[in-house]
Amino acid sequence: MGEPDPSAATASTAATIAETIAATLADLPHLPGVYRMVSKDQVVLYVGKAIDLKKRVSSYFQKPAGLSPRIQLMVAQVAQVETTVTRSESEALLLESNLIKTLSPRYNILFRDDKSYPYLVITGHKIPRLSFHRGALDKRNQYYGPFPGAGSVRESIQLLQKVFRIRNCEDSVFANRSRPCLMHQIRRCTAPCVGHISESDYAQDVRSAALFLSGKEDEVIENLITRMHAASEAQDYEGAAQHRDQVSALRAVREKQYVSDVAGRDADVIACARAGGVTCVNLVMIRGGRHLGDHNHFPRHADAVDDDQVIEAFISQHYQHHSVPPLILARLRNERQDVDDLESMLGEHAGHKVQIVTRPTGPRRVWLEMAEKNAQIGAAHTASLQANQEARLAALQQALGLPETAQRFECFDISHTMGEATVASCVVYEQSAMQKGDYRRFNITTPVAGDDYGAMREVLQRRYRRLVTGEGKMPDVVLIDGGKGQLGIAREVMAELGIVDIILVGVAKGEDRKPGLESLWMPGRDQPFVLGPEHAGLHLVQQIRDEAHRFAITGHRARRGKARSQSPLENIAGIGAKRRQRLLAHFGGLHGLQAASVDELAQIDGVSRALAEKIYQELH
Repeated sequence: MGEPDPSAATASTAATIAETIAATLADLPHLPGVYRMVSKDQVVLYVGKAIDLKKRVSSYFQKPAGLSPRIQLMVAQVAQVETTVTRSESEALLLESNLIKTLSPRYNILFRDDKSYPYLVITGHKIPRLSFHRGALDKRNQYYGPFPGAGSVRESIQLLQKVFRIRNCEDSVFANRSRPCLMHQIRRCTAPCVGHISESDYAQDVRSAALFLSGKEDEVIENLITRMHAASEAQDYEGAAQHRDQVSALRAVREKQYVSDVAGRDADVIACARAGGVTCVNLVMIRGGRHLGDHNHFPRHADAVDDDQVIEAFISQHYQHHSVPPLILARLRNERQDVDDLESMLGEHAGHKVQIVTRPTGPRRVWLEMAEKNAQIGAAHTASLQANQEARLAALQQALGLPETAQRFECFDISHTMGEATVASCVVYEQSAMQKGDYRRFNITTPVAGDDYGAMREVLQRRYRRLVTGEGKMPDVVLIDGGKGQLGIAREVMAELGIVDIILVGVAKGEDRKPGLESLWMPGRDQPFVLGPEHAGLHLVQQIRDEAHRFAITGHRARRGKARSQSPLENIAGIGAKRRQRLLAHFGGLHGLQAASVDELAQIDGVSRALAEKIYQELH
């Protein structure tokens, strides 16, 4: 009896897959939805959306030769197609974005949304305030933005305070003022807290600020000129001069920040550029006709796709979590039908008409060219930084004899104040950057205060016990902030856990703790490596070590502050929030409570004799 023919089995499997896909395509509806390309190993390769599922999904298999090489490679791995029908195009757009974020398919272009853009808010209080906001929006307030960064928001707040003198103080401060604060003295607030301005005049200033932020600066300037003339006729020359200065300031801002071709409108300008293997998408934000600034985004899995696909992926993913302006400028070379479909999806999602201009002319073309230049600069700068980081890594690998596969570093540091509130940090470096999402802090419970060796032992045991069970990714190199002693602790812990393939390096501070004089200890060596202050490899070690120190000390300060502000009553079993409040109120605070006897404590309603003794012992 002969051996089975592997090629025949492969052909049979391929035929079965083809039949399965054909049956799926035959049953697809002409409805909006999301499709998932799945491999034979049940790995999702690609997630896409469609206004018409049957047309879109069938196009992958009817004319595969017309697809890009990257997509052809993906289609060759598809074993089945899964689809989800949605009620609308907008719902398909949202589901696609959520699935891409959750599954991270290898053939999708991935944008990491690492921030929520900030807004400027005018609150809905009786006496509204200006403030910086990031997070969920409250319908009671008026929000303006989003802005590309916090600096843009603060710059706008400073401008509005200078021109319209609206308060930005917290409500608790506002409610308890008996005299004007410094902001009033430097002419940045009209002091409504103490009645230096009537509610109607203050409300008029707030309305002017809102109109200005909405792009109606001409109306604001006309109103201010009218008020200036009225003040002048009433011989209120100081008030007239103030309105004159406001008009001058607004005109200066308009000349500097306003975009003539989109005056009074909201618009985004999107451009893509590449340099040194880095892809950058630049987003320019224009709100109310004002240029608020720009922000760079760096996608993953974008190497083998064209710029149009990168921009489409950005538009699809970005606007699921951020407001959609009515106008988007982007240089797309797609068929107009594809752009129309994208406009339709965005418009349904946003609740208003969205226009995507792909071939702008005049001033709009200038703005798109500016965004393209920003993207080129961003890509080149990031590529340069990555090259520098790669050079540092190569220098360190060569100096310490590390293998080229040593790419992932973890570094540990201990922080405490005389043994109080000890915190250990673990930071991660990989892919030429610090991986902040992988950082971890550990509150140390070692009983001996100030025992750095014990703290290091505890954090290493807790960290790598989890990794041994498969809860995370093992590093190639572990950096320990300390010399031979700390390195010895690390060796013992790794031996106990059966970890033999991690390289350990102890980073000992130099004389007088001067940067550049560090020595690097490795197991099996009697003498450390001293690379010198100019060595690129040492610069990488310092970068990682300093980040571990920063992360540890930040956690330590937070834990210490919480411990010092915590009432000693919170550590007593049987004392909840209400009983704690009752005790403090009866004795007039913690000092009076500490002076009370057991008998006096036991007289409080809800406090037994045994609990009174426990409280007394805890406080003494």
